[in-house]
Amino acid sequence: MAHSVPSGIVTHARKVCSLYKRLLRNYESWFPDFLDFRYEAVLTREIFDKNKDIKDLRVAKKLLLEGEQKLENIMHPQPLFFPESPGGCAHEREVLPPDWVLDYWHPTEKAMYPKYFALREKRKLEYMKLYDKQFPDAPKEFKDVH
Repeated sequence: MAHSVPSGIVTHARKVCSLYKRLLRNYESWFPDFLDFRYEAVLTREIFDKNKDIKDLRVAKKLLLEGEQKLENIMHPQPLFFPESPGGCAHEREVLPPDWVLDYWHPTEKAMYPKYFALREKRKLEYMKLYDKQFPDAPKEFKDVH
């Protein structure tokens, strides 16, 4: 799956929230014990809450850069990833079965979804007519070459 290019300007508040989340995710990697992780998370939250009312953007930007530097210094060498997220062990592994698999369903299975399969058969016939119209010289049967 392609990642979209971010558009627009990222606000300072959004950068701070992103930094906070990345710090907590990094602490999850460093501290497998929940109580140790929670202790570090509370200390980090205290620092962020102490600096949340700063109005001077120069000071706020300086604090943000210091936070980014701190994160860079304490990054875990093997961070944890959720299995389905980019970098995870199951990223983009969702296999979608091809459409022809439905042709091999047992009639009792097809009977559970009569409207769907009736419409599907109708659309298959329409597609076959369209295909024959677009490619009149195409072979109707393919011999097995294996």
